[in-house]
Amino acid sequence: MGTLEGKVSLLDAIPVRCDHIMTEWEGDCAVISYPRFKYEWMRRLLLPKSMSPDIHIRLEEHGSAVWNLIDGQRTVQEILSLLAEHFHPDENYASRVTTYVMQLQKDELIKLKIEN
Repeated sequence: MGTLEGKVSLLDAIPVRCDHIMTEWEGDCAVISYPRFKYEWMRRLLLPKSMSPDIHIRLEEHGSAVWNLIDGQRTVQEILSLLAEHFHPDENYASRVTTYVMQLQKDELIKLKIEN
């Protein structure tokens, strides 16, 4: 088993939106979209005419607040600090936000960058 040395806390990671993600705003809610297919030839071959070439995801209020603060500069810890008032008085918000950030990464909507 390795030691904890060299391991990085998620709180120190910097979320960065992936290049293929577009963001539009409907009031306070973000609508993120990305291409349904990675390659143009796949879109032409596989996409039914009635279907949008992009997948659209409407984020709810809290998800939009987190998404808005992901700027490629702030760490997860800084985002948590800025959101403390937004989520007040929910004392469980830190674990909800970190779980959400991990899900965004898993869904390839963001990458997590580690500064040395």
